[in-house]
Amino acid sequence: MPGPSSSQLLNTVQSSGDVSRLLREGVADEESRQFRDALTSLSALIEDAAHLRRACADTSAIFWSLEHLKRAAREHQFFLTGLGSAWHALYELGAYQQALKDLRDAIDLWHQALTRQSRSEPACFDAFERLAWRALGEAMLVIDMYEQGGAMLSEPSPEPVSTRRPPVLARLRRWFAGRKP
Repeated sequence: MPGPSSSQLLNTVQSSGDVSRLLREGVADEESRQFRDALTSLSALIEDAAHLRRACADTSAIFWSLEHLKRAAREHQFFLTGLGSAWHALYELGAYQQALKDLRDAIDLWHQALTRQSRSEPACFDAFERLAWRALGEAMLVIDMYEQGGAMLSEPSPEPVSTRRPPVLARLRRWFAGRKP
């Protein structure tokens, strides 16, 4: 009997550690495993940066953590571009890529606020946390959609070209042509 899907388990996630645990639970194929591993690493870096900030750690430790996170997020974005066509056929992947871009922008803004010792730093941190959760949620959705069969969207149809029905527009044109007196 299969276990619950990642979308069902997602309702119980309350920390990035829970995201990491969830990501380790099931793997459909090699690309899925690589995606999960990359997301687990990114999730841990997000958690580290947020933990340092909440613990009022030394600013230099937060800077180092953010630099590491910025580099990892950029590498993760490059990883996404190398995924197979089955992944790129998913609408959700585009949404995740946008969420990841927004997260990278939030990391940059938070880093700048820390550098300038700006009063906007708490708001930048809040935006970072919000966008980090959004990106992680979008990533979980992409993985779930892929593993639930979304990969079949990009696979060619098994039926020969000659037995496929003509496109809807061509059928409509023929139907209208046949109705004319």
